[in-house]
Amino acid sequence: MSLTSKLPQGIAARQVARPVPLRETVYEAILELIITGELKPGQHLVEKELAELLGVSRQPVREALQWLKKDEWVDLRPGYGAFVHSPTPDEADQLLSVRTLLEAESARLAALNSTKEGVAGLKQVYKRGVQALKADDIDEMVAANAELHHLITEMSGNKILKEIAAQVARRVRWYHTPVAKSRGKKSWDEHSALIDAISKGEADRAARLMREHTEHTRETYLAQNSEG
Repeated sequence: MSLTSKLPQGIAARQVARPVPLRETVYEAILELIITGELKPGQHLVEKELAELLGVSRQPVREALQWLKKDEWVDLRPGYGAFVHSPTPDEADQLLSVRTLLEAESARLAALNSTKEGVAGLKQVYKRGVQALKADDIDEMVAANAELHHLITEMSGNKILKEIAAQVARRVRWYHTPVAKSRGKKSWDEHSALIDAISKGEADRAARLMREHTEHTRETYLAQNSEG
């Protein structure tokens, strides 16, 4: 008789948690370097150098690069190796346009479902962003921006919307990093107005402000990369 057959009815077998495969950890590490801009679009990715940087063997790096290629973060060129993907203007335009649709609806629903605690959380992240702006801390500014938008999507209460938005969030962060400094104070002024609309339950105004805010980011990114 097996052990599971001896368990009382209704008691499920306990599964032992497995450690995350090394290739997944390496995937996340390389992806973070790409998103933050430490690895630039078009940069050659040398397996040996990445392995030394991350303190691992070349095998998990090779496997991670294959996954990154599948997810379109890396291009593998036969005979030349791996390179950080360089997004085309069309790719950026399409993704950031979809982001506008998703986040405008998130803001509308967030205004309808806002709570004092939720708005307080938005204001706290907003303060972090403004402090980062004053300190010229681009990484913290980008992180605060991503968290603010994430909290607004969470506040929407729409599970499907949250799942879809999460799929594009990392790539949006990738596109936002190069323009965070040039958007600067204007971006955080827009965040302030958006939080005000959400706190007052003004759904249509919140949606409009979010639409304008995300469109400004899209236009700035495309303008800065028009030569590509």
